[in-house]
Amino acid sequence: MNKKTIIGLVLIFAIFIGYILWVMPTKEEMAEKQAKMMAYNDSVAAAKMEEQRLMDSIEAQQELLREARESGDSASLAAMQEGMGMFSGCVVNKPCAIKVDNGKMAMEFSSKGGVVKQVTIHDYTTYDSMPLVLITPSDSNLNLEIPLNDRHAPFVNTKDLMFRTYVNGKESGEDVEMVLGDGEQATFAFRAYANTDSNASGERYIEFTYTVTGGSHEVDFDVTLKNLGSEIQNNGYLTLDWFNRMNRQEKVDQSGKGSKNPNKDPEHNNTSIYYKPAKDKVDHLKMGRDSEKFEKSSLQWIAYKQQFFCAILMNDSSFLNAQMAVTTDKRDTAANYLCNMTSHIAMPYAGENDYNAKMGFYFGPSKYHDLHAMHRKFERMLPLGWGFFLTQWISRYAIIPVFNFLEKFNLNYGLIVIILTFLLRIVLFPLTFKSYQGSAIMRILQPEMKALNEKFPNPEDAMKKQQMMSQLQRKAGYNPMAGCLPVLIQMPIIWAMFRFYPASIELRQKSFLWCDDLSSYDSILHLPFSIPFYGDHVSGFCLLMFGIQFFYTWYTMKGQSAQMSMPGMKLMMYFMPFMMLFMFNSLSAALNLYYFVSLTLTMVQMILIRRFTSEKKVRAKMAAYDEKHKGKPQKKSKFMERMEQMQKMAEEAQKQQAKQRK
Repeated sequence: MNKKTIIGLVLIFAIFIGYILWVMPTKEEMAEKQAKMMAYNDSVAAAKMEEQRLMDSIEAQQELLREARESGDSASLAAMQEGMGMFSGCVVNKPCAIKVDNGKMAMEFSSKGGVVKQVTIHDYTTYDSMPLVLITPSDSNLNLEIPLNDRHAPFVNTKDLMFRTYVNGKESGEDVEMVLGDGEQATFAFRAYANTDSNASGERYIEFTYTVTGGSHEVDFDVTLKNLGSEIQNNGYLTLDWFNRMNRQEKVDQSGKGSKNPNKDPEHNNTSIYYKPAKDKVDHLKMGRDSEKFEKSSLQWIAYKQQFFCAILMNDSSFLNAQMAVTTDKRDTAANYLCNMTSHIAMPYAGENDYNAKMGFYFGPSKYHDLHAMHRKFERMLPLGWGFFLTQWISRYAIIPVFNFLEKFNLNYGLIVIILTFLLRIVLFPLTFKSYQGSAIMRILQPEMKALNEKFPNPEDAMKKQQMMSQLQRKAGYNPMAGCLPVLIQMPIIWAMFRFYPASIELRQKSFLWCDDLSSYDSILHLPFSIPFYGDHVSGFCLLMFGIQFFYTWYTMKGQSAQMSMPGMKLMMYFMPFMMLFMFNSLSAALNLYYFVSLTLTMVQMILIRRFTSEKKVRAKMAAYDEKHKGKPQKKSKFMERMEQMQKMAEEAQKQQAKQRK
C-alpha cells in the first residue's frame, strides 16, 4: 500500500466521521425527541386500554343481552337495548326458524343472526349411518361486523340481532317448513331495521337474503345495507366472520385418530381451508394440523373442505383479504369432533348509502364433475396431482372419464376398479413388453452371468467383468435401458392412481366382497391392541397386496441373483413388501385392490413372456451375432464409452485410496 492510498483512506474516514457528527442531533434535540416518543407511547397505551375497556364493556353487554333473551326478562331487555344503538329495536323481535328441504339437502335458517344454522346433506350418511351434518347447528356460524358512528355502540354484530323474517317477499312471524321440487325456488330474507329517525328518508335496515333452488347444492346469498351510509364508518371494508365446527364423517383407525400420519387418519389429513386468490392458483392452509394464515390479496372464494365434502363461500366480485384458521378445541371430546374452521373476511365497502354484495354458498359432496361444472376452479381442491402436469392429465382425461363410463353399467365398484386396472395394463403392455422380455433373456443368460462372477471375483476386475457382461447382453439382444422407459412412463400413472382412489367420493361406502367401504380401509380382523405404525386392525386387501408383492419380488430376484453384486440390495428388495404392508394397512381398500390386481397381472404377463421367450432363439441370435462380428473390432455406443470412463475413474480413485491407507 503506497503513501497516496493511505492518505486517501484517511480522508475518506475523516469525511465519514465528520458527516456523522454533522447530522447527529444535539442533546436538546435528543431530549425533545425522547419526550415526544414517551408521550406518543403513553397515548397509544391509553388508547389501547380504552379500546380494551370498550370491548370488554360491549362483550359484557352482549352476554347480558343473551341471558335476558333466554330468561325473557323484559326489564333487562329494555336496559340492554341502549347498548345496541340504532338497532336496539331488533332485540325484541320474535324469534323464528325456517326449515327447507330441496331434495339434495335439508337447511335450517335462524332469525337470530339471519344465519344458515344447520345443513344436512341427503343421499349420504356418516360412517356409523347417522345423518351427514355438514354445517353444525349454531346461531354464530355467520356474523357481519359493521362499524357505526356511535360512541356508545361503535359497531353492531349481526349475530346478536333478532331479524324479521320474509318468505318469498311476505313477512312471516312464525316457524316455516317447506319442501322444494326440482327447479322450484324460494327466497328467505332476514331484515334488521334501524330505529326510526324523522330526518331519515326511507327505511334503514340490514338484510340477508338466501335463494334456495330445488335439486341444487348451491344457495344464493346477498347482503344489503339500505340507507345506512351516514351511520357507518367508512373504513373501506366490512368484516364477515364465518365459523363452523367440523364433524368427523369417515371411519378412522382409533390408534391413528388425529395423527399427522396421512396413512392413519385420512379424513383429518385431507381437511383444511382452501381459497382462490383472484390472480393466483388455488391454495390451502397446512393439511391435518392447526394452522392459520392471513391472505392479503383479494379472494374469489373460501372453502371448508373435508375428505369428501365441502362448504364454500363465494363472491361474485371478490373479498379484499381474509384471516383464516384451522384450530382444535381440546375441550371438545365428542366422538364426531374433527376441528374448528374460522375466517375473518374483509368485504369491500366504499361508504355507499345503499350497499349490496352478491355471494353464494355451496354445501355438498366434493365430486369432480359437480365442482368442475361451476367453472370456479373448485375441482382444484381434489388431490389429483395438480403439481405435475402429467399426473393431472392422466387423472382428468383418462382415469376419471373411463371410471365414469364404467359407472353407467351399474357394476359393483370393486369390479370397476378391477376392470379399470385390466384396461390400464392392456394399454401399458406394448411399453412393458420389452422390459419383461429383457427379464426373460436375463434368466436365460443366468449361467453365463454366474460364470463371469466366478471368473472375476476381485473388485479390481469389476470393469472387465462389466465389459464382458455388456457384450453378452448385446449378443442376446438385451438393452438395459429398455427397462427404464416403461418405469418412467408408469410412475405418473401409479401416482395418479394413488391420489385418485382415496379422493373418489364415488367409492365412499360402496361394498365389495368383505369390504363395506372401498374408500376406507377394509378390516378382516380387529386387534385388541395397536401395533406401532400398523394399527389396530388387519386389512384384507392390503394383506393380499403384500402376498403378491412378496412373490413378485422373489420371482424377479430369482432371475437376477447371478448378477446381483450389492449384498444389501437383495435384503432391501425383500424389505419393500413389509414396508408397504405397514404403510397401506389404513389406506383405501380400493387402492390396495388396485395394486393387488395390477401386480397379479404383471406377474402373469412376466411368467407368460418368460415361458414363450425361446432359449433356442436367443442362443441362435447370439451365434449369429458372433458370426457377423467375427474378426471385427467391437463398436461401443457412446453410453458404454461414458460408463467405462466413469468406471475407470472410480477404479483409479479406489487405487489411490488403497495406496494412502498403506
